[in-house]
Amino acid sequence: MYELTTIEDTVRIPPRDFDKPLEETAAEILNKKYVGKLDKKLGILIMVTKILDHNVGQVVIGDGSAFYHVKFEALFFKPALHEVVDGEVIEIIEFGAFVRIGPIDGLVHVSQITDDFISYDEKRGALVAKESPKSLDQTDFVRARIVAVSMKGNSTKESKIGLTMRQPGLGRFEWIEEEKLKNKK
Repeated sequence: MYELTTIEDTVRIPPRDFDKPLEETAAEILNKKYVGKLDKKLGILIMVTKILDHNVGQVVIGDGSAFYHVKFEALFFKPALHEVVDGEVIEIIEFGAFVRIGPIDGLVHVSQITDDFISYDEKRGALVAKESPKSLDQTDFVRARIVAVSMKGNSTKESKIGLTMRQPGLGRFEWIEEEKLKNKK
């Protein structure tokens, strides 16, 4: 789930940037500092969208930079349990598929892809169903439900998202369309 949140912080503006608009410079510095960082309550910071307010800058002796206390709006992504998400399959491995959902990757285990038995086709680099023509390849777009969320550490690398596609309306987009056509008949 994406959410806009208001945050406050102090931003150090170096003298070389004094001639630039404060809001743009502050947003650029905050984005460099926070984009991709994980906060357990808020989620993963996607971007600072705008500076809402700031005080008069304070120059620190011996530094020369100006320090501004700013209030800013930031966009976060926080995966929620049972949320339905769309994503792209970015990697196929023997035990499942990694799906990029926004700024983080989730894993669909082979047991959670379809009700059919799934095997790994090493030559093709795909997951293939045994009794139906279904297959899952890298770059396929899928719809999945989040079934497990473990947000740890300060970055997405230590976090784990578990996904399932074994429910109605989930799976590879082509499978969903085929199911809709079948149900119309």
